[in-house]
Amino acid sequence: MQRLQQTLQSILAQKQQVDVESSETEQALTELQKMTDDAVIYKAMGTILVRTERAKMVTELTERKDVLNTRVTVLGKQEERLRNQLKDIETQLRQDQNPVSPQP
Repeated sequence: MQRLQQTLQSILAQKQQVDVESSETEQALTELQKMTDDAVIYKAMGTILVRTERAKMVTELTERKDVLNTRVTVLGKQEERLRNQLKDIETQLRQDQNPVSPQP
């Protein structure tokens, strides 16, 4: 049970991290939409900035957002499954602690 709780905490942390990254990606896309096609755009590659085209950057960020949304969905399903497993274990533990006494 403790292992399931730790796994659930890990999944919740991952989900939160992915949500933050998705939000940042959405903000970047919003800003890119405000720019003209000939705007000078730079993206970080390691420790340097590299010039790129706006359209290419929009495509990359849109694809990244799709991947992040899929990851959030997968993590949500894992979270739900773990919560159900924990609920089942808790129910079983309660039943084991309070056995039903047989009727004479």
